[in-house]
Amino acid sequence: MSSTTPCQSSSCPNGNPPSRLECPTCNKIGIRGSFFCGQECFKAGWKIHKIIHSLGKPAANNADGTYNPFPNYGFTGSVYPAYPLSPTRQVPEHIPRPDYTADGIPKSELRIAGQPPRILSLEEQEKMRTVCRLSREVLDIAASHVRPGITTDEIDEVVHNETIKRNAYPSPLKYRNFPKSVCTSVNEVICHGIPDKRKLRDGDIVNIDVSLYYEGYHGDLNETYPVGNVDEESLKLIRTTRDCLDEAIKLCKPGALFRDIGKVIEPIARANGCAVVRTYTGHGINDLFHTAPNIPHYAKNKAVGTMKAGMVFTIEPMINLGHLSGDVHWPDNWTATTTDGKRSAQFEDTLLITETGVDILTR
Repeated sequence: MSSTTPCQSSSCPNGNPPSRLECPTCNKIGIRGSFFCGQECFKAGWKIHKIIHSLGKPAANNADGTYNPFPNYGFTGSVYPAYPLSPTRQVPEHIPRPDYTADGIPKSELRIAGQPPRILSLEEQEKMRTVCRLSREVLDIAASHVRPGITTDEIDEVVHNETIKRNAYPSPLKYRNFPKSVCTSVNEVICHGIPDKRKLRDGDIVNIDVSLYYEGYHGDLNETYPVGNVDEESLKLIRTTRDCLDEAIKLCKPGALFRDIGKVIEPIARANGCAVVRTYTGHGINDLFHTAPNIPHYAKNKAVGTMKAGMVFTIEPMINLGHLSGDVHWPDNWTATTTDGKRSAQFEDTLLITETGVDILTR
């Protein structure tokens, strides 16, 4: 990580190059990514930078040796991080990787921002079918390990190993500096949970979000699973979220409007006492991890565009128990949770629009 993370100074005179000088205090208390290109940048931003040390000061170790790195943060529910994170998992050199693995920046995505959704050739569509099939295999294997007592870090290890076994790269790893190979979101965590040493408990629910990069193309899907004996309210949330995705997929065909997807999803959620998260959307996916179109999951949105044969995108509704649709972020800058601590579920598939309708590539 120290050789690829850009200088964290907001006023770096050198253009924020990959840096090796790490803040020793951050290293000691488990805050990742505090690298600078030299003493000049480190000292220049010290007054602001040192504030994060108070956020990251670890609480007393738990009996199992883990600790909460953000003891002063007001968590909204019962899920807390369990650090230290395991070391970054390595990908064999022979496996091709996306452009963002060097510095965390998805440069190819940024270059085409604002352009309309791409129509994939038949050859590209076949590559998408392959990577999505592999992604489904990996998710199903990871899901088979869900049980009380397993840690989300152990699930990450399963996903990582099964991915490289298929000569694929785990798309989340190093994307915008995400530190792991899969996202695991437990209970009130809506999305982008970082796998750590917290053990899953009987009665939890967990979303596993798997993405693979294979032969130049990405596949993406996720599902939410019960852990052991789960209460009926949580099971209803899972069923409702699955129904939201399934009914939205039925809408998809050439000529359908992207904005109408939310018009299908939100009434289902509301009828079941749930709310639709608005912050995160479905997205185009091909040789880029995230690209056009942008697909909101709520009604009365202003999404632009019409579905056409050859387009590939995801639909991935995030549904919260209760009427609150907002989210808040942990200080790790990734983990998004419900504002009231109530549970959230998500399902995602990657879809190909065909001449006659839609193929669920991650079925």
